[in-house]
Amino acid sequence: MTTAALVPEDTVAHERRITVALFAAGLTTFASMYSAQALLPSLSAAFGATPARAALAVSLTTGLLAVAIVPMSVLSDRLGRTRVMIGSAVAASVIGLLLPFSPNLDALLIGRAVQGVVLAGVPAVAMGYLAEEIGSAGLASAMGVYIAGTSLGGLTGRLIPAFTLEVGPWRWALATIAIAAAVCAGIFVRMLPPSRRFTPRPLAIRSVAAGFAGHLRDRTLLPLYGLAFVMMGGFVSMYNFLGYRLTREPFGLSAATVGLVFVLYLAGTATAAAAGRMTARLGRSRVMGLGLLGMGIGLGLTLPDVLPVILFGVLLCTAGFFAIHSVASGWVGAAADGNRAAASALYMCAYYLGSSIAGGLGGLAFGSFGWAGLAVYVAVLVAVAAGLVGALTARSRAVQTIR
Repeated sequence: MTTAALVPEDTVAHERRITVALFAAGLTTFASMYSAQALLPSLSAAFGATPARAALAVSLTTGLLAVAIVPMSVLSDRLGRTRVMIGSAVAASVIGLLLPFSPNLDALLIGRAVQGVVLAGVPAVAMGYLAEEIGSAGLASAMGVYIAGTSLGGLTGRLIPAFTLEVGPWRWALATIAIAAAVCAGIFVRMLPPSRRFTPRPLAIRSVAAGFAGHLRDRTLLPLYGLAFVMMGGFVSMYNFLGYRLTREPFGLSAATVGLVFVLYLAGTATAAAAGRMTARLGRSRVMGLGLLGMGIGLGLTLPDVLPVILFGVLLCTAGFFAIHSVASGWVGAAADGNRAAASALYMCAYYLGSSIAGGLGGLAFGSFGWAGLAVYVAVLVAVAAGLVGALTARSRAVQTIR
């Protein structure tokens, strides 16, 4: 059936089903992705693992997801958007249900790595699918619902295990979030309608490779990819090891109480939306500069052993990070010269590689020098980000001068 033949009521129902389905997809994907973050201190205690080794339960998932995003995006051009997303959600749910039975940490880490690969199908394809299937009048709203689902999924993926730890071991916590994610995956599979505007394309490897190579040579896009890498690495490092600090003396907080810290993510949801409005008035560079300033001040506030001050510092870091991410991801689409989907896929690849590589290295700093060492490490990443923002500003001014 062609789009032109659809009656308005059918179109509205079709788009509503897509919106609900993609909200559920965001929930299941991001809940699964970050389900281990609140469990890191428990994994260290259960297996006698260092913080850096336990953090691989997060880093391996995001790292392999980053590697798989581009291939999944290309594969969806051939197999179809819905097939790739459904396969991704179902496979990730099955793996998630098996993870609580891991006999040792190595098995758990392997399972999390494989889960990262299959999870990539949803973030690699979802935005492109929405752009194809939703009319221009409803696209912004549908995209907002999907992003809300990812945000809520990341939050519940951290909170549910943290609260479950109050009544049971880490296996119970991981099983609880796996069941919740599987339910959301079932809703997604049931609600997702077939594509109506998708046309399969052959895999032209040379053409695809040339497009990606062109983006990597672009003097505006490349600093944006670097910015995604260092900022996400610093941000994840802070949240990965904050739980270790707060469960130890002088705080000695319970796992559930520490889990409530993740509610601060909601500050990022607010600042991400506000950053878009501020960009129209102040420009991209100034908004990102304000985000960097917020992160720098917030990082300094996490140093004293005063809980309210630490939490306010984490709040500033969270707000600053999401403001930068919001502006940078939008800048990628504006700067890309053709094939914006590929440019965005590379940005997300750098984003999750930062979570995996730079976030994992944060564990070495924390393990060797404690929170002060981690704060210095993140400060270095923020300084690198400031340099990249400076390069982007200079590049933007040079382009405007030429025009």
